[in-house]
Amino acid sequence: MGDLQCLQDFIRCLDEQSLPRILQICSGVYFQGSVYELSGSEVCLSTGDLVKVIGLNALSVFCEEIATGNSFELSAEYSGQFTLIAEDLPYNTIEEIVGLCPIGVDACGSFSFKSRNKLNVENFTVPAEEPLTLILIEVAEDGTRQARCQLTGQNMVSAEILLPLSLKGEFYECECDRGYSLQEIMTSARLKTRRFRSTHAKNIGGPIIFSPVYEIKAIMHMRKDIVKFPSTLEVDVQDVTEQFEDLVFITPLSIAEVASQPQESFPTMAEILEGPGGNAFFKCNWIQELYKDRHLVLHGLGHTQMVLASTPKGRKEKKYFLISQGYSGRMRRKAREFVSVYELYLASCQCPGLKVSVTRHCEAVEEEGIPALSVGDQLEVLDRTVNSPGTQSIQNLICKRTTEVDDEDDEDEEDDSEELSLPLFMAGHFMEKLTDNKKYNLKDLINKSLPIDIKVVTRDKELETDPLVGLTSLKLEETFLETVVLISLPNKPDWCFELPVRWLQMSLCFTSEPLPWPDSGSPKLYVETVTEVTENFYHEYHKATNKVEEPPPRPPKRKPSTTAVPKKSSKSKSGLPKKGSKVTEQLENLSLGKAKVRRAPAPPLPDDDDDNSMEPPPILPRKSISISDSITQPNTYVRGPIMANSARRTSDSEHDYETVDETFKNTHDSIMHY
Repeated sequence: MGDLQCLQDFIRCLDEQSLPRILQICSGVYFQGSVYELSGSEVCLSTGDLVKVIGLNALSVFCEEIATGNSFELSAEYSGQFTLIAEDLPYNTIEEIVGLCPIGVDACGSFSFKSRNKLNVENFTVPAEEPLTLILIEVAEDGTRQARCQLTGQNMVSAEILLPLSLKGEFYECECDRGYSLQEIMTSARLKTRRFRSTHAKNIGGPIIFSPVYEIKAIMHMRKDIVKFPSTLEVDVQDVTEQFEDLVFITPLSIAEVASQPQESFPTMAEILEGPGGNAFFKCNWIQELYKDRHLVLHGLGHTQMVLASTPKGRKEKKYFLISQGYSGRMRRKAREFVSVYELYLASCQCPGLKVSVTRHCEAVEEEGIPALSVGDQLEVLDRTVNSPGTQSIQNLICKRTTEVDDEDDEDEEDDSEELSLPLFMAGHFMEKLTDNKKYNLKDLINKSLPIDIKVVTRDKELETDPLVGLTSLKLEETFLETVVLISLPNKPDWCFELPVRWLQMSLCFTSEPLPWPDSGSPKLYVETVTEVTENFYHEYHKATNKVEEPPPRPPKRKPSTTAVPKKSSKSKSGLPKKGSKVTEQLENLSLGKAKVRRAPAPPLPDDDDDNSMEPPPILPRKSISISDSITQPNTYVRGPIMANSARRTSDSEHDYETVDETFKNTHDSIMHY
């Protein structure tokens, strides 16, 4: 049983490699039955309670200057360096140095010491005050332990010497120039209790000691979930690990920790301590059953090959699935559609000798090297080349085009074929040519080159509902190996589902409940081999596997046209083309099928000196129109009274319109409308 210590002092000297440790609450501010809310959960620390510390998380570090008593706080990620201050107290034996040196035996090469007196070891003499650097600990043939030390003499000549750990003397630690990071100091139980000096002594001052603040991760004896509380609580504790070594604590396990258990631990019962809150990866039915306090049957664990599949884009929402290798549905291959030559190239890399049929006409563009394609052309992908027209490199896909002969009489004539060079940036519409109508199972398709398009034609009879049946098309994209835990619910122990370890964050604990089936043996298991996942899972998977698709190549920039661009015609100050220019000649040659009539020049502007310049122009008398004129020349622009205003606006137009048929004339035609 350990000594009574303040919680903060105990954690400061605790070696994390020794976890877990069992502590007993003895006394302090937290009296019997007190309840406190820490880190969002209620924690009750009563006198006599047992707490099992299972982890530490550094939050910050309080630093105190020994000389002035000033204190300040540093972040746990502080990147500054500190040098160790040598202790003034002497060591009496070499064994004491090995046990109390601030660095472990595996890395004690930086610890140096010196002897106050001269040392005589066998036939070798070590002068007084000569620095010795501890290298490692060795075991002699007779079983005695010895310290191998390095001695650096004059002219930097070094030698190694073996000192027995029982060697007595007066030894002192030497000053060391090595710098330690705050992270190194906090993770070493021996360094945490030492004094240091900052390498930036001007900013901080003299010797300082560190008091780290941790978030303690622990489990209570009579509590299922994990509790977290800071190490600064003013409570006294006692280490009782050896006394209560056989005490059973509820041990929370993550899914990854469950998957690391031996196979002999299964099947067993478990209880969910913390469910996968905020799930963003799964859309299946069993995800709703994973909530806190839910009991589960753990059948075992394994490594399952899975296929990532997706439906094509369309009017319906795109779906994504994880299909386990145990899926027994039958499926047929479906011809893939490609909308660019670049997609043809990607598919041909996975499936050499790819054959497609052109489903839409494509016009030739000579400037960009695009050939003409017709509906029905048969293309076989041969190779990829790089052409260099000019300064820009263009990648092309070499295909063989075959045109079938429709003449049935000429049976001996072979199909015409030619090689085409299709730029990868070229758009098009192609359909894959398939020669078989065979039904495949998933294992057969996995062995082929992926991706491929399929359609499920026969459901998996072992599934209650097969979500893949009824889908018009499904693309099998790629396969991967996933570690899974096989789980079922107690009310339906034979219907199981696979939990992918990488994609679920939840906490479980094993329980001693009996298995929900007779002792004669476990029932036959039916496994849900299809798991619907979200689009977020799809993208996160590709991020985790670093599979980022490269964008298709862009078409080259169009070369400037070789035809001369006509220069802008010069204009006069008034903004009109000058007389004699080409534009003027073209305007003069325009006509509407009539003789050319030159417009009369505009009248000159009145002089400013003219007295009558401010008078309005004279009003001309209205032209008289007789009734006979209106009868002989009817208004052909008016179809009825409703069009009267329109006819008045267009009465001066020179356009010819069809005359109104005699049957549609009425009395309104003989009336002039204004």
